[in-house]
Amino acid sequence: MQYFDKPGRENTRRTLELAFERGRQLGLKEVVVASTKGETAFLAGEIFKDFKTVVVTYHCGFRQPFVNVMPAGVRQELEAKGMQVVAATHALSGVERAVAKKHGGIYPALLIADTLRLFGQGTKVAVEISIMAADAGALTGGDIVAVGGTSRGADTALVLKPANQSDLFDMQIREIVCKPRSF
Repeated sequence: MQYFDKPGRENTRRTLELAFERGRQLGLKEVVVASTKGETAFLAGEIFKDFKTVVVTYHCGFRQPFVNVMPAGVRQELEAKGMQVVAATHALSGVERAVAKKHGGIYPALLIADTLRLFGQGTKVAVEISIMAADAGALTGGDIVAVGGTSRGADTALVLKPANQSDLFDMQIREIVCKPRSF
């Protein structure tokens, strides 16, 4: 396992390289990558040439009602390069975030997300995008490489057995390939 001194986008290339190498060693064929504006996704497309690449981005309305965060042209370019783009509601917050904002309190999905953040934001993101990709029908159910990050870029890679949201506790995080040591 590789540790980075701090989180952030400066770890993106190395995270993707380490993830690719480990995925190749294990004979994996699918990678799920978090990407907002497309930068991480384009780099993943260059590195994970023989993998099915699923790019997961924010749902429409995440920042502004009825507005997609990922520009349509970026999505089209990623799809033209053979990547599948999934825009979906966050699996580990979704409607619970709205209820918590309005009424306060803690809710199970938010508690799960906060527990995963004990390993860093990228770990939470990697698990969450795997669920989102599974729920979108973009995965086969075999082990995958999942790449997440803290804010922009990528700094965490996991090898995991994905699961749909309804079967979250069937997911297995098999390996932590890399992550920030301090976050």
